[in-house]
Amino acid sequence: MSLIFHGGNRLTLLRAGAEYFPALEAAFASAQYEIHLQTYIYQDDATGRRITDALCAAARRGVVVRLMVDGFGARDMSLALIERLHAAGVRRMVFRPLLSPWSLRDHRLRRMHRKLVVVDGRVGFVGGINIIDDQDTPHQVPPRYDYAVQVEGPLVPAMREAAARLWALVAWASLKRSMRVRPSFPVDDSPKGDQRAALVVRDNLRHRADIEDAYLEAIARARDEIIIANAYFFPGRRFRRALVEAARRGVRVVLLLQGRVEYLLLHYASRALYGTLLDSGVQIFEYHRSFLHAKVAVIDGQWATVGSSNIDPFSLLLAREANVVADDRRFAAELRQSLHEAIEQGATAVLPQRWAHQPPWKRLPIWLGYGLTRFLMGVVGYGRTY
Repeated sequence: MSLIFHGGNRLTLLRAGAEYFPALEAAFASAQYEIHLQTYIYQDDATGRRITDALCAAARRGVVVRLMVDGFGARDMSLALIERLHAAGVRRMVFRPLLSPWSLRDHRLRRMHRKLVVVDGRVGFVGGINIIDDQDTPHQVPPRYDYAVQVEGPLVPAMREAAARLWALVAWASLKRSMRVRPSFPVDDSPKGDQRAALVVRDNLRHRADIEDAYLEAIARARDEIIIANAYFFPGRRFRRALVEAARRGVRVVLLLQGRVEYLLLHYASRALYGTLLDSGVQIFEYHRSFLHAKVAVIDGQWATVGSSNIDPFSLLLAREANVVADDRRFAAELRQSLHEAIEQGATAVLPQRWAHQPPWKRLPIWLGYGLTRFLMGVVGYGRTY
């Protein structure tokens, strides 16, 4: 797979909600024509109400506001927020409304996990941050550790096209003809900076493996260093093999992974992979300061990605995701520095010798979690991948 890079962009790295949400609000306040906001979770909390206020204000002054939420991730979106949005004229659609939370059918597990925002075709946002108060982290130091990227320049029209395409697809599937997208304003694709970037999406049609392939191509080319920070890390065989081969050819491979227990099964299953990775020379750090929610990477100080895709079966095989890949030393250096600070200030190294000599009572839940996860992957038809 060959990424389509667009030059002339200005990329701004946004760290957590403290930087992301004010940037969203500023973009919404200056919107003249259209807002696309697609998010997995939309919570009725202080942040959710702030963003709702900004969307409603834009809609009331005539901006076409299209909000899409996932039927599972936003299943608890409050009726009060929905009514406020509707009253202001915000157009809202739900991606795959939840019918049964217990279904393991492949198509029911295919969720919209991406966080993609485009305003007037002139500024866009991609990342891992949902519409949720990331300062609300009980028993931890806030905020949740996460990133987004703000994009201005020639890449933004491609982001708008991706957002509009999914909106039109869901409108068609829902038989909501009045909700279909009709372009009615000029999209600005003029240069705003000097940075090269590409949008990479994952869907279940033409782009089933694009995000994983982008990672694998960059890992295969790596010569010096690979740093990956990922909240939910349970890669398939191809991805694991790529990391091991990189480490064996002398590349410094660093993984910053979730140290706190959030999803019990995945927490233990992912640890079954540690032994092979550590034995190959991969360095693993577990982040304990807060919940790690980031999905980012930097390779050789030049290639960098920020997005919504975890490195697990849900993101790589089932969900709709969106990542921005930057081919730019300045952006990569800024993200790399931020990751190093996180490792130094909030993470603990997993030592190979100590890991290899864990007592049986610590190993048991790891292998039970791994076995059950493999079984579930087989149930949904992806057992051979793992």
